[in-house]
This record gives sequence, structure tokens and C-alpha cells, in this order.
Amino acid sequence: MNDFCFFVSDLHGKESKYEKLFTQVGNKKPRALFLGGDLLPASVLQQPGVPGKDPGFLRDFLLPGFRKLKTRLGDAYPEVFLILGNDDPRSAEPFFLEHQSEGLWRYIHDASFEMDGVTIYGYSYVPPTPFLLKDWERYDVSRYADPGCIHPTDGFRTVVPDGDVEFETIKKDLARMAGENQLSRSVFLFHSPPYKTDLDRAGLDGVMIDHVPADVHVGSIAIREFIETQQPLLTLHGHIHESSRITGAWKQRINKTWALSAAYDGAGLALVRFRLACPGSAERLIV
Repeated sequence: MNDFCFFVSDLHGKESKYEKLFTQVGNKKPRALFLGGDLLPASVLQQPGVPGKDPGFLRDFLLPGFRKLKTRLGDAYPEVFLILGNDDPRSAEPFFLEHQSEGLWRYIHDASFEMDGVTIYGYSYVPPTPFLLKDWERYDVSRYADPGCIHPTDGFRTVVPDGDVEFETIKKDLARMAGENQLSRSVFLFHSPPYKTDLDRAGLDGVMIDHVPADVHVGSIAIREFIETQQPLLTLHGHIHESSRITGAWKQRINKTWALSAAYDGAGLALVRFRLACPGSAERLIV
């Protein structure tokens, strides 16, 4: 069995990118495949009060694609770990849970799974954004939203939120997930990148909001602090497509932890290949 893994993120329902992904997985047969959120096209989104359309992408493309790949690979089919992202409606969550029983994937938001002596965790939430969909947004470390961003208590949701949105934070969630566990042999699949790194650099240079310069770093402070204190083996991120183009970097070491991003704003598929035994040697292929 191969010992390398693939990681992709922010495919936004682009069928050409998924086809490339299926081809690469089918040919290379990785041990595991990680999908880091923002997986679905905007057409899947169903706003409250708007008659829903059949989510054809899910049932007519994504599901058959993974089924075909599983049939082709048989015992060589990888473990597939996935989360949703802030552009994905949470109303799609039951679809992924329903078909998890087929062995196509493991929906791992706010959950964990043991693989090869490593614990895999997943977490979808991002800090407040300027966008209206709030299914996967949380306050970060306090009830604060950057200028120009819409508070998680506003906007709209496709499902009734868990808990009291006004008082929930990413920081509290991560503390609960970690508990008393020792995390040096863990991988965290996040959608948000950590704050003030090469992975969360947005194209906001020169942008002024209410006469204040916009912060060009838009990742999570809580995730950054969590990595610094807990030191997991590896963290995986997406969300900020342009970050690698601006900084020239898609991976960064934070103390002992390697953080990798698969977000990409080019036409091709950004495919990150890594080994759990040596995450710092990860490569990014554009296919």
C-alpha cells in the first residue's frame, strides 16, 4: 500500500478539476485523500424561502464519480476525509452523512478518525467574512468582526445553527475538540488558514474600509494559537485562493507543525502530495 496522501481544497464544484482529481487518484492510488472544503458549486446553495432545485452536482456528478473510482480501485481505494467550507451550504451535510455508509468518504467535521497511528480531525468554521452565507462562520476568539465583514449573527443560514451563535467561538470549539488529548500525532483538516501566515494573505492591499486599512491577513487567530500551543503533526488549510500567488508559499512551519494549503486561484488543480512520516517534504503539483 502506498504511504503518501493527496490534499485538495476549494474546488467549488468545477467538474474539470474533479475529473483531474479522479484521474490522479486512480493512477497514483494514494493512501488517503483529504478534501478541505468549498467543494460545491454555487448552484447547490438554497436560500431560505427560495424554492430549491435538485442538487444535480451532488447526485449526478460527485456521487457517481466517487462510486466509479471505488469500483475501479477496489482494495486500493483511499481513505477519503472531507469537510465543507464557508461557501458550501450546511443543508448539503445530510447528503455526505447518508453516503458515508458506502465507504466513499468520511465526513469529519467536528469528528476524528484513527489511521496508521495518527488521529485525523476535521473543522469547517472560518472567522467572519464579508459574505452572507453564515452556515460555517464563527466568531474567532471574541465577538468581533473585522471592518467590512458581516457578523455571524447576521446574514442567512440554510440550517438552524448549533448552540448560541452570539457566544460560540472557534477558540472554544478547538479547546473542546482537543480536550486532554496529546496531539503530536494528529492531523487537523481545517478550512480556514492560521492568522498572519503565508497561507492567509488576501489581496486587500490598499483597500480602505471606513477610513481604516483592511487587514490583509484574514485567517483565524484561534487556529494560529491552537497550532502554536498544541503542536499537531500537520494541519491542512484552504479558503484564501490567492495567498500562494501573493506570498509565493503554500506551506509553512509553525514551531514543530507543518501547515499546508491547497487553495489556488489558477485554472488547474492544485494537488498537494505529502507523507505523514515527513510532512515537510510535501510537494504541490498543478495539473
